[in-house]
Amino acid sequence: MAFSTLLHSVSYSGSWGQTRLSVDDFVGKAAELGFHGVMLMAKRPHLSVLDYDAPARKALRRLIEQSGLQAVCIAGYSNFTADLEHAEIPMREMQIHYVTELAQLAHDLGSGLIRIYTGYEHPSAGYLAQWNLVVDALRECADRAAPLGVTIGIQNHHDIAVDYRSQRDLINAIGRPNCKPLFDAWAPALQGADIVEAARVMAPLMPHTTIANYQKRPRFIYEPEAINYRAATPYAQAVPIDEGFIDYAAFLAALREGGFSGTVAYEICSPILGGGSIENLDAYARRFLKFMHAVE
Repeated sequence: MAFSTLLHSVSYSGSWGQTRLSVDDFVGKAAELGFHGVMLMAKRPHLSVLDYDAPARKALRRLIEQSGLQAVCIAGYSNFTADLEHAEIPMREMQIHYVTELAQLAHDLGSGLIRIYTGYEHPSAGYLAQWNLVVDALRECADRAAPLGVTIGIQNHHDIAVDYRSQRDLINAIGRPNCKPLFDAWAPALQGADIVEAARVMAPLMPHTTIANYQKRPRFIYEPEAINYRAATPYAQAVPIDEGFIDYAAFLAALREGGFSGTVAYEICSPILGGGSIENLDAYARRFLKFMHAVE
């Protein structure tokens, strides 16, 4: 069975100095390249809830449908442990409201899925307190999204529940049928985990995954007193899908074996080799589609 492919609009957002397309132009680009759908960045300069009122949402949905795109995922940006040092600020409520607005946005665009994150570990509270905060917040988000027919998808990006076993534990703790993991290979690959085993574990639970590939560039800090260098954390350099260290052929095969039948999005979410020209961005996206056809 072929995977359904999405292109993430962050790739053409200008966020790292690359070419920026408007949301409308991006939708046309995704259709032109041959993707089945789009993953839309839910913040400026793209699909901000501050900028898209009811008429704008209706027009965008019409454009997506006229472009022949079949799937839409809304990419939200949350951090439920932010600003814990200021307890008087209702930061969690603000973010729950943001996610609720994303659910309405998804519904208006004909989408049933939004992607969000958990939280970065914060020095102002212990791990268990932050875990419980995240669980409670995500449970409320799911409850508020449920009447709209929208699933809250949690990507393993932030510190809380970034390990795949912890992510599975988090989903079980939340205990809502419309809250699912959007597990991807990037984090576990960088952590040195077995991404094939992880994929087999997570595949039955997940409706979507996001893909990008990297090469590790060694970094060193010079120490004059030793007349030598100290190894630092390697830099992850984004490269075409088939040139990085993450074995996506094995990862996708394990997902399929585990029963995954959801969507696969490609993203360019950091500076890439060759620069951010429209030609290079398009070349990376086409390489991804060629790769996906080869592994189907």
